[in-house]
Amino acid sequence: MLPTSALEPSVQEHLRLEAFEGKFDVKDFVGGISEKLIAQSKADSGPFDPKPFIRTFEAAVDKLIAVRKDVQAKTEQMEKSVRVAERDYSKKMAELNRGFEAVGQSFSGMETKMNEVGRTAIRIGEQMESVHLQRQRAQAAYDLIDFYGQFAKDDTTRIDALKKEGKEGRRKVAVLLRRLATVAKEVDLPNSDKTRENIDRYCEKFEKDMLHLFDRAYRRGDPKMMHHCAQTLLDFNGGASCVQVYVNQHDFFINRVAESTAIDDLLWETLPDPDAPPPVSETGLQELFAEIRTTVGQEAQIVQAVFPNPAYVMQVFLQRVFAQSIQHHLEQLVARTTSMPDLGFLRILQLVHQQTSILVEDLKAYELPSVVPRSPIDANEFDRTVKGMPASAASNTATAATISAMLETAMEELFVPYTEGQRYLEKESKSLGELYAMYLAKFTRYHERTGTKGKSSMFGRMVDQLSAAAATTSTSGSSTTSAQAAAALMRFGGLSSSVDRAPEKAGEDPVRDEDGMLSVEVAEKMLKWHAEAIGRCVELSPSGDVPKHTFALLRVLSAAIANSYIETALETVQARLDTADSKSEPSMQPLSVLREVDLICHLWQRYVTMALLPLASSSVTVRREMVVFNNQTVSRIEGAANSVTQKLTDAIINWLSAQLAKQKRSDFKPRNDDLSFARVNTEPCVACCDMLDKVRDAAKANLSGKNLEVFLTEVGVAFHGLLLDHLKKFPVSATGGLMLAKDLKSYQDTIDTFSIPSLHERFEFIRQLGNVFLVKPDILKSYITEGYLGRIDANLLRPYLAQRSDWGQAEKGFNDAAADGGGTPEVDGGKGVRDRFGMGRLSMIMKDLEPLREQISMPSMPMHGMSHIAGNIASSLANARPSRFSGAGN
Repeated sequence: MLPTSALEPSVQEHLRLEAFEGKFDVKDFVGGISEKLIAQSKADSGPFDPKPFIRTFEAAVDKLIAVRKDVQAKTEQMEKSVRVAERDYSKKMAELNRGFEAVGQSFSGMETKMNEVGRTAIRIGEQMESVHLQRQRAQAAYDLIDFYGQFAKDDTTRIDALKKEGKEGRRKVAVLLRRLATVAKEVDLPNSDKTRENIDRYCEKFEKDMLHLFDRAYRRGDPKMMHHCAQTLLDFNGGASCVQVYVNQHDFFINRVAESTAIDDLLWETLPDPDAPPPVSETGLQELFAEIRTTVGQEAQIVQAVFPNPAYVMQVFLQRVFAQSIQHHLEQLVARTTSMPDLGFLRILQLVHQQTSILVEDLKAYELPSVVPRSPIDANEFDRTVKGMPASAASNTATAATISAMLETAMEELFVPYTEGQRYLEKESKSLGELYAMYLAKFTRYHERTGTKGKSSMFGRMVDQLSAAAATTSTSGSSTTSAQAAAALMRFGGLSSSVDRAPEKAGEDPVRDEDGMLSVEVAEKMLKWHAEAIGRCVELSPSGDVPKHTFALLRVLSAAIANSYIETALETVQARLDTADSKSEPSMQPLSVLREVDLICHLWQRYVTMALLPLASSSVTVRREMVVFNNQTVSRIEGAANSVTQKLTDAIINWLSAQLAKQKRSDFKPRNDDLSFARVNTEPCVACCDMLDKVRDAAKANLSGKNLEVFLTEVGVAFHGLLLDHLKKFPVSATGGLMLAKDLKSYQDTIDTFSIPSLHERFEFIRQLGNVFLVKPDILKSYITEGYLGRIDANLLRPYLAQRSDWGQAEKGFNDAAADGGGTPEVDGGKGVRDRFGMGRLSMIMKDLEPLREQISMPSMPMHGMSHIAGNIASSLANARPSRFSGAGN
């Protein structure tokens, strides 16, 4: 083991106490001690010798133990010193706390004494104030009595001397005169009337002198003297006369040209054009409002510097601006619209309202602290004087309305002559009705002259109803909104009642087919005009009247787009279908009308839902009435559309029936087989298939969804019934059966293009039924027991089988089968009962249409009412087809 002194100096450095005071790392410590030993070990070529390491680490451990003992001794010594210091510190803190408590008690006693002194001082102050107020009252009463006595003697020497003492003297005179005027009204003594006259005369002279002084200072541009005069007059009588002088002599009202020289020609040219966008600015109005903004900005600074009540002065100035400048310009603009349609007036009114609203919001930035100026007549002035109230407290006890409230009121009063009561709504309704009537004039004239020839029609009744509505007045004697709209439609549409309807005038343009066609573009333009009117309604109407005004404008829109446009077109289509020649091929044009009706109604109802109903949300009653009215209008249109659809379906079926009636008895029993096979199908088949193709193409082009499915189903089911009757009427030979099979196959292929599964099953049954004329007699019995025919009682197929040319030979086998089956009396003897029973069995294969009828749920606009067609299918199966089937058996 090495002694500690024999260690390397570098190792001894690592074993010093200072090496452990900083950041200590064991690895670095061990590495520092063994660094040289490792180097020596690597330099020695012999085997590793651990002894140097052991000796060095043992010596290091001994050194570390000694260091730890030294540190431990020092720590114990320092702990003893800390305990001694803590005891000394605790003693000192206890002594300090006792000292602080003594000081606190001293301060508490001092505070109590100071509070007592303060309360005594307050009592003394209150007594002094009371004495001072009594002295003031006494002095004021003395002065009033003294000056009143001087005025009774008509002596104004003293008050004249006081007035000549300068600004302060004039203010004292103003206060004295105000109080004297009040006292003079209260005093009832001999010769008091004369004294009152002297005081009033001097007050008038004083006011004129102060106004003259204010005017001179105003002309010199002396704001300090102007402020003195304004303050003096405020103390005297509220200062209203001073404010009027200031406003009346303002350059804005004196130098402004009454007539605007700037004329916007483009604005006035496009103003009455409903297709042009509403104007957003007018040159003269822009210049006026720009000058107002500049002037008010300057006046706000001047008024605050000159007048002690700047808010009141600013209100008087702005009221004059609205009542004189803005109102005059508005009247000029309105006067220019007198030769225009009402649309020009309404657009100008909206333009001025919008620009004025922006101006008002800008002017609200000049809000100032406001006080009510003194009233020139104050019955309580004497009481306040005797009680000693200061003049300033008496004059500023109330606050006036803010500038913002005044601006809102001034703006409302500006438009009252044009929007009061029902004036605006009547103008808007009349304008909208006239626009629609002029726009639909050719459309209305076309349908009047093409849809009502020869006899009265729905259109004629509609014209008569419009005539009656135009003559209707409200209980107050004025025309209602509906009456005005009806009158406009009658006037601009060139309509007259049935009693005075005249033929087409020679000077009018002839009507064209294009004039009477429905168009989505026309509806879009009508809705665009209506949206502009609704925007004006929201802009110009009070918020509480917006719901009912919106409802009134909805009525005008409905009268035009529903009654005068859609229903007129549907009535014309119905009239044409009613008067059409049943022998001619029906036109598919009604389907295109229905398509336009569908699109227009969807667009219209979308507009009502998104734009109009939200405006009535503040009134639950009006909104409910709007919804009911709208639903009734739509239901009426749906009913007319359904009627058109049903009439068109009937026309198609009648025409198909007429074509089948042209079938020759020799078509399916040809004499010359070569000639019969030269043609693919018979003429009635070709005509019916062509018609069905046209129906399919027109329906798919104009209808969609359930409307399309139900319409084609109705046509297919009805045609299926016609074919069932048709097959019982013609004898069929063996070669004719081939021609019949080709016809039935053509019918089936055409109906398959309808893409309706239920119709496919019906016509597959028809095709299989036609094949009974092709099979040989010996396999006929087995054939009718297969496929769709197998579901039918063989006796029910007899009317069709009887049309086979060889039925005489094959009938015996069927009779034997019936005898073997034990026929009942009803089957053998009662044809009517048997046929009815048989028809019930036949209807079983058509039950697939029942779910279709139950599942039909049409779109909400505008032809969902077509769902009744499915009900007609069931009724036609129950009523028409049994009679046809049973009748064929006779």
